[in-house]
Amino acid sequence: MRMTEAVPRHAASLIVVRRDAEGVKVLMAHRSAGHRFMPNALVFPGGAVDPADFAAPAASPLRAEVSAQLQRAASAELAHALGVAACRELTEEVGLSLGEPPRLDRLSYLCRAITPADRPIRFDARFFVVPEAAVNGTPGPSRELEAPAWYGIEAALVSGAVFVTQAVLKRLRHWSDTPGAPAAPVPVLRERAWCDE
Repeated sequence: MRMTEAVPRHAASLIVVRRDAEGVKVLMAHRSAGHRFMPNALVFPGGAVDPADFAAPAASPLRAEVSAQLQRAASAELAHALGVAACRELTEEVGLSLGEPPRLDRLSYLCRAITPADRPIRFDARFFVVPEAAVNGTPGPSRELEAPAWYGIEAALVSGAVFVTQAVLKRLRHWSDTPGAPAAPVPVLRERAWCDE
């Protein structure tokens, strides 16, 4: 008998990018061993959208092109909530802030990934990017994430990250190497393959 497919929850991750003499680095950390979803995995800060994120204030809205990208598959209200959730999770999980309330205009929209239908826990995750200069604070651990650190993209790819994280890192590498890349379309990872939004 076929089991009912789990409905993916909306989620958002925020990739903080540092550029130095060694190239592009990203802030990543390990999920705690007690997590039901991807325990011990190397990930970007992020998590599920909360109901409160829809009405949460923002110091500035998402940029017009980012909002338009998100609204290809989301309402304006969900687009706002995704941006807020990405900023909130960054603060909760590694102690970095885009202000209180957050400045959503600093976010760029990188890609979207939907957990395969055969998984018991599923997320419909949007991945945003922000430069290190736009955040305040010093990265630190939390109950959610352990040992946050800066990883070069190539080092992160060989660190044992799960398939989705590796796919997003490769997308980030291409995005970082393509200054002025067009705003659309944003790629979506469905069933382990990229397609357009």
